Amino acid sequence: MTENRYTRFFDSIGMSDVEVVGGKNASLGEMYSRLSAQGIYVPNGFATTAEAYFHMLDSAGANDALRSALEGLDVNDVTDLHKRARRAREIVYGAGIPEEISSEIISGYRKLRAEYGDDVSLAVRSSATAEDLPSASFAGAQETFLNVRGGDHLLDACRRCYASLFTDRAIHYRVDQGFDHFKIALSIGIMKMVRSDISSSGVAFTLDTESGFSDVVLISGSWGMGENIVQGAIDPDEFYVHKPTYDAGYRAVLRRRIGRKAVKMVLSEGGVLHDTHNVRTPVAERSRFCLSDEDVLKLAGAAMTIERHYGRPMDIEWAKDGIDGQIYIVQARPETVASHRSASVIETYVLDSRSDVLAEGRAVGDKIAHGSAHIIENLAQLSEFRPGEVLITDTTTPDWEPVMKEAAAIVTNRGGRTCHAAIVARELGVPAVVGTGNATSTLSGGMDLTVSCAEGETGKVYRGRVGFHTETTELSEIAKPATKIMVNLGDPDRAFQTSFLPNDGVGLARMEFIITNSIKAHPMALLHPERVANQDARREITKLTEGYADGASFFVQRLSEGIGTIAAAFWPKPVVVRMSDFKTNEYASLLGGRGFEPEEDNPMLGFRGASRYDHPAYSEGFALECAAMKRVRDEMGLDNVILMLPFVRRVEEATRVLARMEELGLRRGQNGLKVYAMCEIPNNVILIDRFAALFDGFSIGSNDLTQLTLGVDRDSEVVAFDYDERDDGVKEMIRLAVEGCERNGIHSGLCGQAPSDYPDMAAYLVEIGIDSMSLNPDSVLSTTRAVLGIEQELGRSPRQDP
Repeated sequence: MTENRYTRFFDSIGMSDVEVVGGKNASLGEMYSRLSAQGIYVPNGFATTAEAYFHMLDSAGANDALRSALEGLDVNDVTDLHKRARRAREIVYGAGIPEEISSEIISGYRKLRAEYGDDVSLAVRSSATAEDLPSASFAGAQETFLNVRGGDHLLDACRRCYASLFTDRAIHYRVDQGFDHFKIALSIGIMKMVRSDISSSGVAFTLDTESGFSDVVLISGSWGMGENIVQGAIDPDEFYVHKPTYDAGYRAVLRRRIGRKAVKMVLSEGGVLHDTHNVRTPVAERSRFCLSDEDVLKLAGAAMTIERHYGRPMDIEWAKDGIDGQIYIVQARPETVASHRSASVIETYVLDSRSDVLAEGRAVGDKIAHGSAHIIENLAQLSEFRPGEVLITDTTTPDWEPVMKEAAAIVTNRGGRTCHAAIVARELGVPAVVGTGNATSTLSGGMDLTVSCAEGETGKVYRGRVGFHTETTELSEIAKPATKIMVNLGDPDRAFQTSFLPNDGVGLARMEFIITNSIKAHPMALLHPERVANQDARREITKLTEGYADGASFFVQRLSEGIGTIAAAFWPKPVVVRMSDFKTNEYASLLGGRGFEPEEDNPMLGFRGASRYDHPAYSEGFALECAAMKRVRDEMGLDNVILMLPFVRRVEEATRVLARMEELGLRRGQNGLKVYAMCEIPNNVILIDRFAALFDGFSIGSNDLTQLTLGVDRDSEVVAFDYDERDDGVKEMIRLAVEGCERNGIHSGLCGQAPSDYPDMAAYLVEIGIDSMSLNPDSVLSTTRAVLGIEQELGRSPRQDP
């Protein structure tokens, strides 16, 4: 039997065949033939060849007409582009498919029916011979047809695929990339369709798409077929898995976020060709994740296998079959945006002021832009868009790309971080805020806006043109001081991006930030909702914990994933996590907290820190904190986490709390666990030798130490003039603490803004030999440079460690 000339099955093609079957089909063949043995599932199928495409045009004598249709085209003239592209598609579709090609296609279809059964439905997908290359992504440029059954419908889908090589977006993209329209062919991938319409689907990236952080797999998913995610029609679920700990054998989801998933795409009853439609997602499905932890981890493992095989970060499409329960990989291409950023240069956008926030959504990128709002409701209005405007719309599709490249910023009602608008915005370097829910109704055409994606995971649209500036730093030019420079961080959303700063780890991870922003409720209220008197608060707690076994599991998972994200971002550097240090008035402001907290005249000196941990009023809450930290270290494998106790008043108190931690599974020294204490009470300094026997290090809290050394309530504006961290008495306390740590062979650090705000304080800390300073991210670079200068004056050389 002679080999087919115009079609090739997946088991006979690989990445060396891009010129024959296009990047998409070559990759499917590569995975099917090379990675199946490693547990990567790819639906079987076959591809038409580039020769088939050229033969189709030649047989119909269509080349001259096609060239004439595109001659003199200006792709920036949207109206002309649309007209010419439509004519080109008519020419290609009208060329038909010669019998010698169609017979091979039908023969391949018969083989798939023999393998999967006569009722097998097909996915018919386009694969251009210049797409999915490391330097050029043609994602979504051509058409896909789903649920195709029967030979006639298959051949018609193939004709439509051929014609889609000349969609407006595909033509525009080729011009931008410098590709010749007539040297590129289109290969068609014909494969078993995965029944994700009765399960779930989505995309996976082998890095974080916003920051370029490469130690995680990011998975987005939703119920039904994946087109809704790519098109931005829904807000999907998101999951992160940490690669280094996964490779070390740990199996835990690092972080997750549930999406609204308002609609899902399903097959239409009796449909035969691309016959799908959206239905409202049932409430029960909207409120639960579309993948189990087991599926997330299986998919992350597959993504890492694919990345290793290709040797570069990858953009992967997956689909879970609702019939056999298997997760299939239906596409894998090189990631072409985040992975190409320079790791040695940091460009930071900083707002100079603030204004009214008119809309919020998911931030795409980390830039800020100004522009006049232009609301576009449909394709017919695209020609009205002017360069430099802010594109405001419900959602985007590939047809919108010609105007998206001219936008100052993009704002959509719908979509997540892997939707079409987000993917294109990243590639273009345009800030985008997606999934606002209501931008088209709350914003007005013509109004001046500032779109900011420089404030973490939440993107904001401000009224007017708010001033901003950029800061560029070449990291390779900054040496490492002998004094270690660490960062203060409480926001997991900023962790990946912040990790690129020159640093020696996290000197203070504030647990309170995660409890306030991600958990929102008082730990005791979660444990005992029946004791919450306020009915509205009880209802809100019920809503918060929906989908969890109980309030305790909600707290432990949310807190562990927040801290875990910070620990993963800086892995394997140390991350010092301070156990909760709310004051009673701050605890009371948490949802349901009022009934669990006493009223104090001076909460700053009251029931706070270590005194709470073994007290009957909060002992159960502390147990939840410890359970979360135990999960981070033991189940997630992030043993770079160091625990720190705040406001430890007495040695006896420290002994009791450490014993309580041991009862809860956190024994100092076990599995390398280190426990620090905050040094912020004069008694900590006076009895430093006794405290040092119980802890592995001290972090000097200059704010509280100043308050208690000078007797100044730092919450009181009346005596604020007497609050000064540079007072000689405070500096002497710090010196004695550093000397005590050195004498006892334990770590000394300071977590506070004093060395950032006052150069003389930074000099003092270096002079007395402190081991580390922990600073807010915005002052790391300037303080690092200052410390290097001080050390040079003292004759100390920068560190040479890698």
